[in-house]
Amino acid sequence: MKHLIPFLPQPPRVSVVRLSGVIGAAGRFGAGLNDAALAPLLERAFKAGKPRAVALVINSPGGSPVQSSLIAARIRRLAEERKIPVHAFVEDAAASGGYWLACAADDIWADESSILGSIGVISAGFGFPEFISRHGIERRVHTAGRSKSTADPFRPETPEDLARLRGILDPIHQAFIAHVTQRRGDRLAKDEAPDLFEGAFWAGRQAVALGLADGIGHLVPKMKEIYGDKVRLVPYGQRRGWLSRFGLRAGAEAVAEVAEERALWARIGL
Repeated sequence: MKHLIPFLPQPPRVSVVRLSGVIGAAGRFGAGLNDAALAPLLERAFKAGKPRAVALVINSPGGSPVQSSLIAARIRRLAEERKIPVHAFVEDAAASGGYWLACAADDIWADESSILGSIGVISAGFGFPEFISRHGIERRVHTAGRSKSTADPFRPETPEDLARLRGILDPIHQAFIAHVTQRRGDRLAKDEAPDLFEGAFWAGRQAVALGLADGIGHLVPKMKEIYGDKVRLVPYGQRRGWLSRFGLRAGAEAVAEVAEERALWARIGL
């Protein structure tokens, strides 16, 4: 009852926001992470009850670079407007877009076995031109605009396709590097890891040694260490639809999303 009586001293309050899953636009990956869904949750976490800090609990293999950027930018705007420190705690992984989110915090803490990094951009698919030719299948595609069928998996890849794809991947990669460099600054041991920005990833203590994280630490003990034993941790999480509460999803799209999510986790061995 003490926290309901306004004239008594209140214990420090820390909002805890769980960012778990694949990062993707609304409607993709089911209960994944996107800016539209997280906006009201983050607003409440930074404003409700005058928190002393916000803690992000991150467990993500990545996903959409745009949604990663939008979510991280929103966290930084709220942190600066409210003058509230942000701490990130990595569970299984903060990889690729997941690490983009972690860098929105002022400090990053990880478990010994957490995976961090994967600062790169990927585009992956399959090609079937020889398969359909061997089976007598004729591919018919008609476009207005010669680049409309770029990267068509049913025709051979061309130098023009590769150049156009590289022209998209490189600027996104540079934006990722700029974000990490701006947020982590001199903490990064770039001289010790030439592949720091080449998509490699590391386990907990390796990540700390390279400046990708600030130390090994878990949410509750670290928040007690910083804000005192009486700190009050207040969780904020995404609301789930009634189907997902029972572990249910509908249709072939759900199967495809699960497979794509599984592939993203598998890239970092999880």
